Amino acid sequence: MVKYQTLFKRVAEITENDRKDIAGLYLSYYDGSDEERVTGDLAEKTEVLLLYYEESLVGFTTLQLYDFEWQGSVVQIIYSGDTVVHHAHWGQQALAFAWIENLGKLKRERPDVPLYWFVILKGHRTYKFLPAFGKSFYPHWSIDRSDLKPLADALAMEKFGDTYSPDTGLVKFAESRGHLSAEFAYPSENEKQKEAVRFFLEKNPGYALGHELVCLCEISEENMRPLTKRIFKRTNV
Repeated sequence: MVKYQTLFKRVAEITENDRKDIAGLYLSYYDGSDEERVTGDLAEKTEVLLLYYEESLVGFTTLQLYDFEWQGSVVQIIYSGDTVVHHAHWGQQALAFAWIENLGKLKRERPDVPLYWFVILKGHRTYKFLPAFGKSFYPHWSIDRSDLKPLADALAMEKFGDTYSPDTGLVKFAESRGHLSAEFAYPSENEKQKEAVRFFLEKNPGYALGHELVCLCEISEENMRPLTKRIFKRTNV
């Protein structure tokens, strides 16, 4: 039985073939972009997590890890960039599990430094990962985590400037930097019955144009779902 394989690579160490494979996978799902823009965005990140099936790249997620001064102290931010999984492999858990294990490793390296997951989302499928991962986050459809909004605003304004609106919580570029192709953009009728999907569509009605919803989740054992916590505590990363 062929198993999925995951591999973290420093962006500075990825090969030209890696870049082409990443761009090719991204552009098969997103319009409004090109290979130069995808690889340029990749260059701004620190690491990429690659997902392989047999010898083929079938998924990836990019990340940037950095410190941010907040209210007189330092917090650690893991910023998620593009995440794409080939639709034939939707449902696999290898990519998510490897990402969560890495979060545990990061937290153990600096246990006293608060860690936050900062992500901007232009699709309902990626938003659904938040409630699968954490008990609460900002913005949430039924749990008030407005305590996270000031930090979310500060992070978004630093990274995106006036393309970010604190009033709406959305990043709106002058022109799309990538939006889901029509084949994959719209939720099914079954998906529309889920609270998370309905909330995302309400908060980000222009997602099909490339508008992105700013989200922030506190990374702590207390805020994790039981499965997430078990993976987070693994030490074989």
